Amino acid sequence: MSYFDFKRDIKKQTNLPKAKFLQRFFKTGRGSYAEGDKFLGLTVPQSRILAKKHSALNFHEIKKLLESKFHEERLIGLIILVEKFKKEPQRVYNFYIANTKFVNNWDLVDLSADKIVGEYLLHRSKNILNKLAKSKNIWNRRIAIVSTYQFIRNHQFDKTIEIARLLLNDKHDLIHKAVGWMLREVGKRDEKVLIKFLDKYKSRMPRTSLRYAIERFPEKRRLRYLA
Repeated sequence: MSYFDFKRDIKKQTNLPKAKFLQRFFKTGRGSYAEGDKFLGLTVPQSRILAKKHSALNFHEIKKLLESKFHEERLIGLIILVEKFKKEPQRVYNFYIANTKFVNNWDLVDLSADKIVGEYLLHRSKNILNKLAKSKNIWNRRIAIVSTYQFIRNHQFDKTIEIARLLLNDKHDLIHKAVGWMLREVGKRDEKVLIKFLDKYKSRMPRTSLRYAIERFPEKRRLRYLA
């Protein structure tokens, strides 16, 4: 199927009332993190079905999806890339890194970063994550920390801890949440690693990061860290 077949199929599923809701949910107003983003009103399951149906789209066509002003088209392009990664990991990784400016909302990062960047770097140099963590672009910074989820699943915690340190002074709530989330995932596998980080940095951590990180702690311990 061609790109034009895809455009025909996605147009059939446009839902304007749902699109208006999504534009509010994803903070697309002036000055918000997703200012100007446009929606068609598809659900994630609908997007996944379309991605599966059009999984044969080539990289040129996927680039068109990533460049789209419509959020769901970028989402579908990334879902297709995650699937293509299984057969062409290096090409997909390079393509993704070259196009991170289009991975420009938290859900787009969260469904793709660990599955492409994290998986590719699992047994390779991870220095690019430090560069992304120091970027002025919020989504690059979120890619840096969320990519480490793949390392965490494989009981590699050092890079998560390193990136979390680099992002301690970040000003954005969406980074605070992502850092806390990844630290919590570390704690699920090795609580000692998490406690060591918290004991050293709890006074410097944004409150949101701390709350996310200690979410699974018993109440008394949680309150002690929040005190």
